[in-house]
Order: sequence, then C-alpha cells, then structure tokens
Amino acid sequence: MRIAVIGGGPGGLYFAYLWKKRHPEDQVDLFEQNPADATWGFGVVFSDQALEFLRADDPETVDAIAPHMESWENITLNLHGDSVAIDGVGFSSIGRLELLKFLQQRALDAGITPRFDTQIQAIDQLNGHDLIVAADGLNSLVRRAYEGDFGTSLSYSSNKFVWYGTSKRFDTLSQTFVKTDRGTFNAHHYRYSPTMSTFLVECDHATWQAYGFAYKDVEQSKGICEEVFADTLGGHCLVSNKSVWRNFPWVWNEHWSFKNMVLLGDALHSAHFSIGSGTRLAIEDAIALVKALESDVHLATALHRYQATRKPIVQKLVDAARTSASWYEHFAEHMKLPLMDFAYSYITRSGRIDDSRLRAMSPAFMARYEAAKNGGDAP
Repeated sequence: MRIAVIGGGPGGLYFAYLWKKRHPEDQVDLFEQNPADATWGFGVVFSDQALEFLRADDPETVDAIAPHMESWENITLNLHGDSVAIDGVGFSSIGRLELLKFLQQRALDAGITPRFDTQIQAIDQLNGHDLIVAADGLNSLVRRAYEGDFGTSLSYSSNKFVWYGTSKRFDTLSQTFVKTDRGTFNAHHYRYSPTMSTFLVECDHATWQAYGFAYKDVEQSKGICEEVFADTLGGHCLVSNKSVWRNFPWVWNEHWSFKNMVLLGDALHSAHFSIGSGTRLAIEDAIALVKALESDVHLATALHRYQATRKPIVQKLVDAARTSASWYEHFAEHMKLPLMDFAYSYITRSGRIDDSRLRAMSPAFMARYEAAKNGGDAP
C-alpha cells in the first residue's frame, strides 16, 4: 500500500512511524510544510493515564521518551496570594520540539524520509496514493477541501489566550489566578525541561478589551502579561514564539473519512488546553487508525471501523473538555469563592470526578476541603 501523510506533528509522525514499522514493505510519504526544527508553542503534557495507554501499545517509545520528561504528582492552585495543592494528579511533560525530534528519528529509523519544507497545495498532488492521512492540524487542507463531506463544524470559545514560555521553573502543573483593576487573568504554567516552563495566559473578552490588547504588538502584550504575573514569574521574563492572542477553536467532524482520505488529531477534533489532551488524542488516533487498517483488507470498511471504535471515546473526552472550558469562561465568578471551595470547583469542573473518586485520588486535599467545610482545619 502507498500512503501519504500530510502533517509532521506528533499525530502524523507517530502514525507514519507505527505503520512503517509494522509494514516495512509499504511506501509511506510524509509531507510537512515547515522546517524540521520549527514548532509553535513550548511544552506538551501527558497525564499518567495517557502514558500508560501508550505504554500498553508501544512500551519501547514510552521507555525512550520517559527519561526526557519532567514529572510531578500534584496540581497547585494560586488565588489571592494563597495556594492549595491537589494531590494524586500525576502528569509528565516534554518540550514540543524535543518530542517532534524524537518522533522524527523514529520515522527515519523505520525507513521514512519526511519531506520538510514541502507544502501540499491541492489534493490531486497525491494521486496514486491508496490512502491519504490528514494530520495537518486545525487548518487542514484536506478537511477544508471537503468540509461538507466530513460534516465539519467550527466554533470558538469566548476567552482569549496567548502561549508563552519562561525560564522560571515551577514545581508542579500550576494555575495562578490574578485580579487587577481592569479585569482577571489566569496562567497555566508547568515546567517541561530542567530550564524552561510553559506559561499560557488567559482572560475573558472584557479584560482583553480593557487592556487594549487588540492594539498591542507582541512585545507590548508580553510586557503587560509580565507585569500582571510579576509575582509568579519572580523576576523571570516571558518568551514569545508566535505568541499572539487567540480564541480557542472547537473543531469537530461527524464523518472521519471520505473516499480514501482520513482525518486525525486537530484536523479531526480539538480539545481545550485546560485538560491537556491534544497531543495525547492525536497519538491515540494514530494507534486506533493503524489497528483499524490492519483489521480489514477493504479500505472503506477499515476506515469505518476507525470511526466506529474511536469516535465514542473521543466524544466523551471532548464533551469533558467543553465543560472544562465553560468553567474557565466564568473563572472570574469562581474567584469570589473561598480558596477551598474554589479548588473543589476547579477539580470537579469537567464532571468526571465526584467526591468518592476525589477521596481515593486526592486524600490530602479532600481532608483539607472537608475540614474547611466543617469549619475546622485539616489534620
């Protein structure tokens, strides 16, 4: 079989590597419009659960990546100068570029030579390929060319966000909520290497307007965010990398394939950054697509199986992401709560965690929360 993969992000690279490793006789052509060392953003996060899922299918890859990851067991919330830790919430992170370089090498080792700096302008450039895998992100060429056939829907969250890095090293995945005289901000920050952290800043549209960010350039916006989060940054600066204000885009497709074309990752669906699952979903899509293609010699049947098997799982996670995003769109109201009530509202925001699960997962936090509810101090 001859396969074209459009997009050299984690999903496209992982699919290409995995298929070529299992089917060395097939031809896999991977096209990426950017240079090999180009990336947008800073670090990516995997929950412990996501890593275990990947380990079950590809322990060799996880074992190779794990030594290069930063890991922690708590989430820290910072509100009005106070902090609370939520224990038992394990995550690991790695630099996005480091992850891409690792997957690029895996693809090369499997016998694939990715074609970087190569932009596919039209689908007919790929005539002769039996399968076209569109892993080309939110602005997917394949999806946009056949939106009606894929049943594409696109909408946007109302909050604004901008993605920075910083040399400040944070102990855990943290959230810092700040109120100023012109509005409220939140920063999602976590280390992804011994010397660097992701620092994503978010605010509602009213705050964004009050600060005039629409009329500020990249450096001016960065300066304001450094001032707002001066205490959190502790003298460290923010680092830009295509760091412009955006609204989060919600992408969904009712039909995951059309003819010999199939979508995966952000080209197919998006999940809000507040649950940190974009890269995980893309890699899990790649695994599911490989398994479906191996399950049936008929391409149409295999692509149908990919959707039928994977879609309910993704739908559940995307629904949770939408619920989580809704909480963030009202975080200014939640900030009026006492610290422990605020933390409880935060950790239960997606609707996937109830009290019994919290007691098992985060016993120290729940002891403190229940003591606060009863008017006492946690043991």
